[in-house]
Parts: sequence; C-alpha cells; structure tokens
Amino acid sequence: MEVNTSSPMDEFCGSTFWNSTETWWTTDPDFTPCFEQTVLVWTPCAFYWLFVVFDFYYLKASLDRNIPWNKLNVSKALVNVGLLVLTALDLIMALIKKGGDDQPPLYKLDVWGPIIKFATFLLIFLFIPLNRKYGVQTTGCQFLFWFLLTIFSIPRCRTEVRADRLRQQLLESQQEDLEYAWEEYQYTSFFVFFTFTSIMLILNCFADGMPRQTKYQRGENEIPELSASFLSRITYQWFDKMALKGYRNPLEEKDLWDLRPQDSCSEVMPTFAYHWNQNVRKNYKGRARVEPKAQFSNGNVTFENPHGEKNGRKKGVASIMPPIYKSFGGVFMFGALMKLFTDCLTFAQPQVLSLIISFVEDQDKEKQPEWKGILYSVLLFVLAAAQTFILGQYFHRMFIVGLRIRTALINAIYRKALRISNSTKKESTVGEIVNLMAVDAQRFMELTTYLNMIWSAPLQIGLALFFLWQQLGPSVLAGLAVMIILIPVNGVIASRIKTYQIRQMKYKDERVKLMNEVLSGIKVLKLYAWEPSFEKQVLDIRDKEIATLRSTAYLNASTSFLWSCAPFLVSLVTFATYVLTSEANQLSVEKVFVSLALFDIMKIPLTVLPMLSVDIAETQVSVNRINKFLNSEELDPNSVLHDPSKPHPMSIENGEFSWGDEITLRNINIEVRKSSLVALVGTVGSGKSSVVQAFLGEMEKLAGVVNTVGKLAYVPQQAWIQNATVRDNILFGQTYDRKRYNKVIDACALRADIDILSAGDQTEIGEKGINLSGGQKQRISLARAVYSDADLYLLDDPLSAVDAHVGKHIFEEVIGPKGMLARKSRVLVTHGVTFLPQVDSIYVMKAGEISESGTFDQLVKNKGAFADFIIQHLQDGNEEEEELNQIKRQISSTADDPELIGSVEKAIKLARTESLSDSISVTSADSLMGRGNSLRRRAKRQDSHDSVASAASLKKKQEVEGKLIETEKSQTGGVDFAVYKHYIKSVGIFLSVATLVLNFVFQAFQIGSNLWLTKWANDQRVENDTSLRDMYLGVYGAFGFGQGLTSFFSDLAPALGTLHAAYVLHSMLLDNVLKSPMTMFDTTPVGRILSRFSKDVESVDQKMPQVISDCLWCAYEVLATIVVISLSTPIFLAVIVPIAILYYFAQRFYVATSRQLMRLESVSRSPIYSHFGETVTGASTIRAYNVGDRFIEESDAKVDKNQVCKYPSVIANRWLAIRLEMVGNLIILFASLFAVLGGQTNPGLVGLSVSYALQVTQTLNWLVRMTSDIETNIVSVERIKEYGETKQEAPWELEADKNKPKNWPEEGRVEFQNFQVRYREGLDLVLRGVSFNIKGGEKVGIVGRTGAGKSSLTLALFRIIESAGGRIAIDGVDIATMGLHMLRSRLTIIPQDPVLFSGSLRMNLDPFEVNTDDEIWKALELSHLKLFVKSLAAGLNHEIAEGGENLSVGQRQLVCLARALLRKTKVLVLDEATAAVDLETDDLIQKTIRTEFKECTVLTIAHRLNTILDSDKVIVLDKGQITEFASPTELLDNPKSAFYSMAKDANLV
Repeated sequence: MEVNTSSPMDEFCGSTFWNSTETWWTTDPDFTPCFEQTVLVWTPCAFYWLFVVFDFYYLKASLDRNIPWNKLNVSKALVNVGLLVLTALDLIMALIKKGGDDQPPLYKLDVWGPIIKFATFLLIFLFIPLNRKYGVQTTGCQFLFWFLLTIFSIPRCRTEVRADRLRQQLLESQQEDLEYAWEEYQYTSFFVFFTFTSIMLILNCFADGMPRQTKYQRGENEIPELSASFLSRITYQWFDKMALKGYRNPLEEKDLWDLRPQDSCSEVMPTFAYHWNQNVRKNYKGRARVEPKAQFSNGNVTFENPHGEKNGRKKGVASIMPPIYKSFGGVFMFGALMKLFTDCLTFAQPQVLSLIISFVEDQDKEKQPEWKGILYSVLLFVLAAAQTFILGQYFHRMFIVGLRIRTALINAIYRKALRISNSTKKESTVGEIVNLMAVDAQRFMELTTYLNMIWSAPLQIGLALFFLWQQLGPSVLAGLAVMIILIPVNGVIASRIKTYQIRQMKYKDERVKLMNEVLSGIKVLKLYAWEPSFEKQVLDIRDKEIATLRSTAYLNASTSFLWSCAPFLVSLVTFATYVLTSEANQLSVEKVFVSLALFDIMKIPLTVLPMLSVDIAETQVSVNRINKFLNSEELDPNSVLHDPSKPHPMSIENGEFSWGDEITLRNINIEVRKSSLVALVGTVGSGKSSVVQAFLGEMEKLAGVVNTVGKLAYVPQQAWIQNATVRDNILFGQTYDRKRYNKVIDACALRADIDILSAGDQTEIGEKGINLSGGQKQRISLARAVYSDADLYLLDDPLSAVDAHVGKHIFEEVIGPKGMLARKSRVLVTHGVTFLPQVDSIYVMKAGEISESGTFDQLVKNKGAFADFIIQHLQDGNEEEEELNQIKRQISSTADDPELIGSVEKAIKLARTESLSDSISVTSADSLMGRGNSLRRRAKRQDSHDSVASAASLKKKQEVEGKLIETEKSQTGGVDFAVYKHYIKSVGIFLSVATLVLNFVFQAFQIGSNLWLTKWANDQRVENDTSLRDMYLGVYGAFGFGQGLTSFFSDLAPALGTLHAAYVLHSMLLDNVLKSPMTMFDTTPVGRILSRFSKDVESVDQKMPQVISDCLWCAYEVLATIVVISLSTPIFLAVIVPIAILYYFAQRFYVATSRQLMRLESVSRSPIYSHFGETVTGASTIRAYNVGDRFIEESDAKVDKNQVCKYPSVIANRWLAIRLEMVGNLIILFASLFAVLGGQTNPGLVGLSVSYALQVTQTLNWLVRMTSDIETNIVSVERIKEYGETKQEAPWELEADKNKPKNWPEEGRVEFQNFQVRYREGLDLVLRGVSFNIKGGEKVGIVGRTGAGKSSLTLALFRIIESAGGRIAIDGVDIATMGLHMLRSRLTIIPQDPVLFSGSLRMNLDPFEVNTDDEIWKALELSHLKLFVKSLAAGLNHEIAEGGENLSVGQRQLVCLARALLRKTKVLVLDEATAAVDLETDDLIQKTIRTEFKECTVLTIAHRLNTILDSDKVIVLDKGQITEFASPTELLDNPKSAFYSMAKDANLV
C-alpha cells in the first residue's frame, strides 16, 4: 500500500492522519487509526498535565490528614499498576515485533505513544498515596481525565472490532498464512486498556474514605459535601438527602449540617485580620513595626487600630477592600477563570445554530446525511450542559466568597464596636451601628456573585460584535452606536436612582431609629398617652420614604423601557442599515437568527452593566460607611497604666479628662489605698460618675496619669442587664460555685426577689432588664461585681435605686468595712450621708473638680463644702434615728460647731416621728436585716432547699416558667393563601389585573416581531422590490415600538401597586404595634419587633416590587417559548409533559426546603444583631470586666450558627439550578432534534424555535427562583400581618368620652372596689381584692416590700394592666368604661426610670405642641432646670441624644417632673421617683410637689420615709392585699399594727 507521506503526522504514524472523505463527506463517518491513536489519546493526557496544578493546590489546602487504606484506594492503585504494566508491555512488544527484517516497520508512534501514556499514568499513580496522606478524598482533574479518555476511546473500539472482523474474513477466504501478529496483539492490548480505563472511571465516581486526622472535630452531623465525590459535587447529588427531608416535613434546626470548617469564623478571621493589620500598618508613615502573622491570643484575633496613636501621621483611611482582595481573592480568581470558560461556550451556541439552519436549508436542495443533524443537536446539548455544570460551580464559589466576606466584616465590626471611643459613639446611634452589620455587610455578599460581570460583560459584548461583523459587516456599527448612546442615558437614570436610594436609606435609618426609641420607651408613651404624637412622627418620615420610593419606581420603569427597547432598537437599526446600504445585501434566515441569537447574548451583559454600576456604587457607599466606622477613633488602651510599682492600687495624678468636646474634669488627684473604701460625693452633674469612667479609661485623657493594678469590677449607675437568666447575669461567664453564689445573693439582698420570680434564678430577663424593677437590676449588677471576685471595685451609686433598709444591708454586708469586699480597694459614688463616717476617705466633687478631700472628721472640721452638704442633707431628715445618732456622735467628737450639732438634733426629732420603710416584710416581724437568728435559720433552710432530690424536679418546672421572651416562631410549611390574598388586596385589584394584561401584550408583540422577521427572510420577492422591503421594515419597527411601550407600563403598574401595599402594611403594623398591650412588649424583645420595621418593611418596600415583576416576566417568557417551539414542531408538545413533570418536582422539592432554610436563616440572623446591639450598649461594662474575648466568641458562634442555616440555602439554589438547567438543556436537545429530523422545511421556523429554546434554560431557572423568592419575601408580609393581628389593648378613644367635661376629673376621688389584677393570662394575681377610697386632694403613701404589688397598683390605675375583677372609679366614673387616652391623658405620673426621646427638649416636654413657650419656661423653673436650659445654646430646641444620654440621670428625672407640671391634672402618681437624685435636688422636687400639686390627689410609692410622712393616709400592701389603711399617726398609736412593728424594728418607737 502506497503511503501518502505529505504531512509530518502521516510520517509519525506511518498512515494517513486525516481523511475528510472518510470522516465528513460520507453517510458512515469514521476516524483514521492514526487520529484515534494520537489526538484522541493525547488530548486527555494534555488536559491532565495542564490542570494538575489544581491537584497540588488541593493537597496544600487540605485541613485533614491520613486516609486509611480501603477497598477503593487499593483497587485504584492496582488498576493503575495494571495500566502501567500494560503500557510498558506495549513499548516492549513494539520494539520486539516491529522494525526487524521481515517484520512491519517501526514508526515513531509505536515508541512515543506508550511513553506519553506511561508518564501520565505514573503521575496519576503518584497522587494515590499523596491524596491518602493529605486527606484529599476526591479530585476533579483525575475524574475528568478518565472520563475523557474513556469517551475518546470509543471510536477506536469500533475501528478495532471492524478491523478484526476484516482479518477473520481474509483468513477464512485466503488459505495461505498471513502474518497478523502485531495487529492481534494491538487488538487484545487495546481492549484490556479500555476495560481498565472504564474501571478507573467508575472508581473515580466515588470518594475515598474519611481521614483519620482532622483539624476540626468532624461530628456525625458533618456536611456530606466534605466526603462527597467529584461527580456528586458537580451534580450536588449529596444535597438530595436534605431536599428530600425538607420536602417530607419542614426542616428544623437539628436537621441542618455542621458548618464547613473553611467557612467558620475561626478559619476566616485570622486571614482577614492578618491582611487588615498589614494594610493598617502600610497606612502609617514612620512606624516600622514588624508584626507576627495574624496574632492569636487564645484563638482570638487582634485587629489593629487604624486610628493610630496620636503621633502616627495618617496617610488616608485604611480601607477594607485590599484585605478583602488578599484574603478571598484566590477563590474569586478561580471563579473568574470558570466564568471566562462559560463565556466562550456561550458563543459556540449561535455558531451551531447557524449550522443547523444551513443544514435544514440544504435539505431542500439535496438530501443531507441524517447523522450530521443529530450531531449538531447533540453538540448544542453538550455545550449547554457543560455550561450548566461550570456555571453551577462558579456561582457556588462566588457565594462562598460572599459568605466569608460577610463573616469577616461582621466580626471586624463587632470587634471594633467593643473599642470605639465615646466621641465616635456619639456620632452614630446603636441602630446605625447595627445597620452596618445588617445592611452593609449583607450587601457585599449579594454583590460578589455578579462582580465578575465587570470584565465579563464587556468581553461578551466584544465577542458578540466580532461574530456579528462576520454576519452583517459594518452595519453592526450602527447598532453599536445605539447601544453606546443608551449607556449614558442609563447612567443618568442610574445616578438619579442612586441619589434617591441614599435618601431613602437616610429616611429608613431615621424611621428605624425613632421606632427603636418608641419601642424602648413604650411604657412611658402609654402612661402619658403620647402614642399619636410619635405615630405621626414615624408616619411623616414614612411618607417621605414612600415618595422617594415612588420616584425610584418611575425611574426604574423608564430604565426597563430603555432596556426592552435596546436590543430591539439595535437589531432594527442594524438590519435596516444592512438592507438599505446596498441592493446586494439580503437578509437570509441564517443571518437573521444567528444575529438575533448574538443580540440576545448581548442583552444580558448590557442589562447587567448599568445595574452593576448602581450596585457597585451602593456597595461603595457601604464600604465607605464601614471604613468610616472601622477607622473611627478608639479608646486609648494606654490611657490607664497598670504599673505595679506605684504605691496604691488605684490613682489619678493631675488628671484632665473630656468626653470628646470640652474639658469635663480638671485637676483630679485621687489615690485609693489597698483595701480601703473611698467615697465620691457631690451634687448632680458635678462629675462623680465621670471620675469612675476616667478610672475605666472610658474618657479621653488630656493630661495626667491614671493607674490601676489588679482585676476590675464595675457597677454602672444604670445597670446593664443582658437578655439571659438571672444566674447568667450574675455569673457573667464565670463558673458556678454554689457556696459563693448563695453568699453573694444573700449579701446583695436578692434572695427574696429570686424567690418571687417564677423560675427562681433561672428566670429569663427581658432585653434591658425589662421585667425587673430598678432596684432589682441594680442589685443584680452589684451581685455580678461581687461574684467576679476582683481586686478593685468601682461602684457608681449602686444604692440609689434600692430602699433605705436594703441599702443599709448591702452596705454592711458588701461594701462597708465588715462586708464581703472589705479586703478590696473600692471607690463608691454615693448620695447617702449615712455611710460616710465608715468610709476611709471622702472626695467632694464640685463642677468637675475636687473641692476638698479627707476623712469624715477632717472634712467636718473644715466647715467647707462638705459641711454644707451634710447640713442640707440632714434637713431632709430621711435617715434612721440610730444612724443619725451615729453621725451626731461622730460630729460632736470632732467639731465644736453648735450649728452642725443643732441641725443633727433637729433631724433626730424629725426622724422619731416619721420613720417607716417599705423594705420590711409586713407579715413577719423579722426584717430583711434580721436579728442574727433569722439569718441563720434562712441559711439552714437554703442548704436543705438545694438538696438534690428537689433540684431535678424543680429544674424542669423552672425552665418552663422562666422563659419570658417567647422564642421567635419560624413558621413552618407553606405560606397561607390568605397572606397572598391580603397582599393582592393591599396592591389593589385594578393594578393587579393591569399587570397581567400588559405582560401578555408585551410577549405578543415580541413573538409577532420575530415571526415577521422569519416571513421577511423567507420572502424571495424582496430582492427585486424595494417598496416591499420598506413595508417589512416599517411593520418590524412598529412591533418594536409596541414592545417598548407595554414594557414601560408593565413595569410601572406592579411597582406602584406594591408601593401602595407597602404603605398600607406599614401603617397597619405601626398602628397595631402601638396599640398592643404592655404584656406584648414584656414578652417580645425590642429587636424582634424592630426587625419587622426594618428588615420586613424593607423587603416589602424594595424586594417585592422587583420580584413580582421579574416573576411575571419569566412566566410569560417560558409560555412564549413553548408556544413558539410547538408552532414550528408540533411533536414537541409530546415531550413537554414529562419535562414539565420533572420541572414541577424539582420546583416543589426546592421551594419546600429553600423556604424553610430561609426562615431558619432569618431567625438565626436576629440574635447576631440583638447580641451586637446589647454589646454596644454595655460596652463599658464589658471592657471594665475585661470579658471582650468572651463576647467576641459568643458573637462568632452566633455568626457561625447563622452560616449553618445560610450555606444549605445557597446550595439548594445550585442544586436546583443544575437540575432545572438540565431540564432546559433537554428542551434544547428535543427542539433541535425534532427540527432536524421532523422534516421541517421552513428554516425560519427552525431558527426561531431553536433560538427560543436556547434562552429558555436561564428563564426556567429564574422562574423557580422568582416564585420561591416571592414565597420567601411574602413571609415578610406574613410576619407583618401577624403583628398586625396581635391582641390589642382597649380602644384609645370612645364616643362616650366626648360627653365628659373638659376638666374631668374635677375632684380627683379615687376608689378601688375589690380590685384584682394579674400581669398576663395564666399568671397568679398580683393584687387580690384591694378596696380603698381616697378623697379628692388627699396625699397617700403606698408602702410594702418589693413584689407586694405597689407598682401594679399604679399600672392598674392607668390600665396598663387590665382588671381581673373588681373596679376602679375616679370621680365616680368606672375607668374601664373610658377610652384609654381619655383616661391616661387626665392622669399624671412621674415614672421610676426617666425616659427621654431623641429630639428637641421641647418635643420631650410637649409632643403635641399645646403649650406656649411661657408655660414651658414656667414648668422648667419650677422643676429647677431653668438655669441649665438657659445655659444651653439652643435653649428649648436643645437636641437630646438617644435615650437622653447627654443629660445626667438626675436631670432626666427633673425633665420628667417638668412634664408632670405641664400636664397638671387632678391625680398625680409618683413612682419611686426620687431614687437617682441627690439630696438637694430631692428636696427641691419634694417642695415643688407639695406646693404645685397642693390641690391634687397624690399617690406616692415610697422609698424614703420623709416622702410619705406628711401624707394624709398610708396604704400598707403585702402580697397583693391591703393590710392597713389609715393615717400614719393613727397607725403608730396602735402597737398591734404591722406598721408599728416596722417602726419598732427601725428603733423608732
């Protein structure tokens, strides 16, 4: 046989390499043996050598080690050895059997073929032990290599079998011997080789066993992905279990898998912190500090402070972007590579489409071999499938990057929040800081998936133009021009949208901030009946917000108009230019459809680019907000030194401090000796608390030295209580030591309180300690400090909120020289004079300076500010007699000052007559302080109570009873149809119908224009008739115009409708939340209600409109596709049914699982934010106790838990996408197969149906995504609706109220008739049948132990809690028959904790603006605030910070007094109002109340004796019943009264 040795490949093989007549122009195609043995074998080998780097990377990145030998890897190794032996044998046999004298010649192929295979197999063989050692359970490159090798060997199977058959025939026909030894050997060797490769392929479908050593504990609940094989990973088959489980019954938290270690905080944070710290360091010139890699302090990551030391010159802001690139860029780049790959695949599709069209066109002229048509169809399918799998992995990678970035940012923000300085804290409210986490970090995550479009979109546009140029030549430029013109137009619109969005975010922040305050201060709003004023404020902001959203809706509709016109305009302009430029240019079917397909490809990048630019701009805003926060000033960690060489454990020398603006403290010199007790006294606002803050390092130190040595404990003036059990609040992260714990509880007088609570110390405390009284919070806060067993104690007025006796008890048992803390160094801020003689030294503060200091005796001798302070204090006369005697002795022994001694004696006389206290349990004569024996008795009782037997049974009961906060229900199962109905009703019927119709018309125009094009391209007459051509062009243009218009309105209608719905829903939510009874706020954390107002309202505002219009668009698009394909190939309808069934199942499985995952995710998200909010509020306490690390760990754990729910929902998306896109790919396959085989002769219709089929994959995918998005977002509507339907309190206004006189109540008679009340359904009664009468104008004091029902009495008077029996009448009118506002606005209360709202001072005094300025100034004067307000620059318009932070607690109390003076109603209730005020102020308040409210009925819940001494009557409550009701003198005259025994206990009688 003469060999044609024309090409080098032919010489290499010794046979023909490529023969097109044999391969292409035939009805029975086949490759040449040379091609099969070179290209088809070497391609897989080259692929593997190229991508082997990934295998090395996975070895390096693996967190696990040491997979044991098992059947699988042993079989792999054995088969691999087999292949190595076989290829070596091939080489040896070739050298033996060929190249001899009477043997066939030896070609290069016979030597190089086996060598190349051998090298590749050897490389793969090496990876078997390596993967084992490094714990890599599966590798993709190897799987793909075996897959390709097996597939590519199939053609050679056919060739070998045919050749063998031919040999057999020759041997039979010709009798003489022919030598086929080499061919026979090759035949056998190839089939052994083929068997082995197939086995390897099957073995590579499975993953290896579990590694023995893992960096992180792998539980049984570990995510199956970690040990899934490559095949299972790309098809997401490992997720099936979860999808099935979620379909059968709603998923719960326990069904979820553990987090992948790579995504947990402990892996993500160190990397990010390392790069962040590098970035920060780079930002400072002149600071050469070499740092270790991410610093681990016990697994904690330290972030450097970008604000830097005062001297480091700053070179701009440290941005979070570079560290993000460096930490997560690797995965991102790999994703980008995949994206590039899929982009190229996208452009192969139109090329194949043109082949199919020309195949059908050629069928007309002569019969084409059928296999080509089938090949094209299959090729189209393979391209689409490859694209599906690669895109699946791409999105998966991007989501992971997004999740990790979010983790990194949330943690960075959290760690920063623990360290920001007070001036930074002033700039942003808690709400805004939480928003950085909730909104800005989230936005990042949403962007990462699309970020690659930045380069991918221009690339796609460029490629599309290149291929279009080949079809239509220069006319493409006309189309391009249209696109380029549209881009700036869009840019303008986008930037407008952007400004609106910023504005809308600002309004949203304002609204949420206001809501936060309203919800935090809801009790006060209810007591004052101020809800309407605040509701109006919220709605005003909401109106602005909706107006902004409406403008955005119009702009969005116009963008949509432009974008639906854009592809059309482009094709119209291009085709028109093409046809009109030259007579020779005729549209053929192939040109039209290939161009349309290319225009379609361009549509997505063109749509995405402007959206992307908006998103990037938004993210830029977020980046700037986060940067600003992360770069903000931190507390200087070096402002407090810890120098053990200093003589005293705590000292300040020449200190000057500020809160960020003007100097607050100057010339401060304080030293606290070891184990001594130092008191700070002074009037309100003199800077006592600031000194404590200076010791803690919370203030900005301008000069001087602060030094503390040892572990600190701190009791803030306003107790910070976590949302946890009482015990957790006291332990504060330390281990539980029963003995010490009980001792602390008794010392802090908490035993009785804990006994009252439903579940003892396992009772859960609401947010901010909502279900505790002020005194209880304060004592828990103190117990926390005592339990922490620190060396240094800073006590900021811990005795202010507690009753006098309790205060005395606590001082003796805890703070004083004989207390639990006697050996510690302590600083005590106090208003009480009583304890001062027992203090080691006293510092008197005045206007931010220390006016004098020394021991009690020295100061009394000095006759300075301190002596005045004491005289002032004694005149108030609210001390016990024995204490006064003590002070008297103390004073007379030191000072011979008759004035002082005189005033002491006066005070003693007063005290004899007036003493009485509410701290004594009325029924038992043994007081809290006890006579020694009762304490002993109690201790014994306690020990037996702790016995094991009762403990177990108690624990169960306690857990149930102690839950105050109801756990947030994540609803399970489908969303009720009622919710959809409710929503559609809110949208409005007209707009709903309009939307459907408009979308239908839009699709009709679109299909119309495409069918018209086909008609035009098929019309032969156009070549000669220009008028006909112009007619075609004109109608085509008209179709396009119709499309644009309908698209504008079909976008606008749902947007306006959904906005209307959003408005209606928010108003309803707000109205109902404000009208909810107080119990709802006690059992629901503020954060949860707030998330309805932020998260859920946002999704109704912004997500719903988008999702709804997208969903409708997709649904219509899919319908259109099915219609078009069925038009051209009716047989397609037969396939639709099975495909639809597949689709339906994928969709049902997905929606059930995904919806539940989304719900779990959102439930697990709120704890991150509420924990964060809590941390920001209690930051100073956390820092003082130095437990920041523990809180960071808690936060990390919460973030991880959120990821546990988030990750499966990301996977669910991919799982669905892969399955749906394969359904779409089947549609492509069948559409093209039927077109090719079904004998359809109109190439136009074929082109149309296939080009529609090509788009359907994405659309199907989006459709399910959108329907499930609607379901997930409708959950927000469901939650809003749920809150909108909560139980309401009684109506605010009633018709009957209008008949009541304007100035009701005129007398102020109050009568209780057998009144009973309980806090919530199912709880015990707190008042059990209370009856008494108070005449108009009487002053009545109410006393009784904590929990006796004092506050309940006032709450019942205001109907905050409704009666459970009996009635209350005011001026003879049953208050239950009135509207709540009528009632509440006619009573006045000065509540226990003063609540102020951010806004002007004026707004805080008079929110309805009914008083004149003069009236307000008068009230301020009477409440002793006039001087202070006059001194403010803005006067009445002085802005008050959130929660009134910029006023001292005393001043806030005075503002509350001013409010009461302005209302001036007949009935006034005073609730322990004077607790936080120093004695001078207290005196002023008492005077004001006595004079200004002379005519009124005053009910006082008493704390100090003098407050109720001159009252007309005293009510003694115990356990919810009145034990005594008479005038104080009458009760004291009766030795049998409980009142008398109290007085006796107090040594008064």
